[in-house]
Amino acid sequence: MIDADALVGRAMALVEESFIAAAGPGGQNVNKVATAAQLRLDVFALRLPPEVFHRLKDLAGSKMTAKGEIVLTARSYRTQEQNREDGRKRLADLLREACNLPARRAKSRLNRVGKTARLEGKKKRGAIKAGRGKVSFD
Repeated sequence: MIDADALVGRAMALVEESFIAAAGPGGQNVNKVATAAQLRLDVFALRLPPEVFHRLKDLAGSKMTAKGEIVLTARSYRTQEQNREDGRKRLADLLREACNLPARRAKSRLNRVGKTARLEGKKKRGAIKAGRGKVSFD
């Protein structure tokens, strides 16, 4: 089992930040100042176990490039610092979620009475649907 907090710590050391012009709130300020934070993390540099890597890949979706980089853009706030913190928090949440093992699904076990009741219900429903067919007068 991988320690999620240790992974997040390693990831934050490897993350590359850049700032780009943002759309959204800020008026003329967004045209002058690069406030949106773009975070890039090379997932292969983290040396993740295969099952954690695959969960991370599924969770990241289109945020992960073909080269194995996760690219997050945070532009919700008006300042660079707030956007940087928002991006780092989102990235940390994504990594923690990938470390969580999904709960194993317990096989449901139906007793004999439940099974016969289910099959009886299916037969009734099938009879209703069979009665809806085209009427022929032959």
